[in-house]
Amino acid sequence: MTPQRVTLITLGVADLAASRAFYASLGWVEHGESQPGVAFYQMHGAVLALFGLADLAADQGRAGAGLGTGAVTLAQNFATEAEVDAAFAAALAAGGTVLKRPEKVFWGGYSGYWADPDCHVWEVAMNPFWPLADDGSLTLP
Repeated sequence: MTPQRVTLITLGVADLAASRAFYASLGWVEHGESQPGVAFYQMHGAVLALFGLADLAADQGRAGAGLGTGAVTLAQNFATEAEVDAAFAAALAAGGTVLKRPEKVFWGGYSGYWADPDCHVWEVAMNPFWPLADDGSLTLP
């Protein structure tokens, strides 16, 4: 049986140095295991990695493949609408692109979307039906 978990999320990026600078502008700190060709960020129970697009395609056994973006959304949930607005503003200040400004949504929460320099889509949301733990982690009720 395959465990129901994700432990590492790798984003293919066109310019690793620029992506490192973008995530540093968000306040994200690279882990000491980062290397010249890959950046690692420790999260709650998982790691986010930034890896060059060509290197990622080669590592997948698909050298030369054109990897796309935008078909997956990464999400950060917050306890309040004000926290959503602050995170959205920080992403834009770091150089993120507005996709949808935060607003009240049909399912009863509040959310918006932005994209990083490689068009990876991030959602920032407050879901009143999914309370967060003190450390910000999410466990469905």
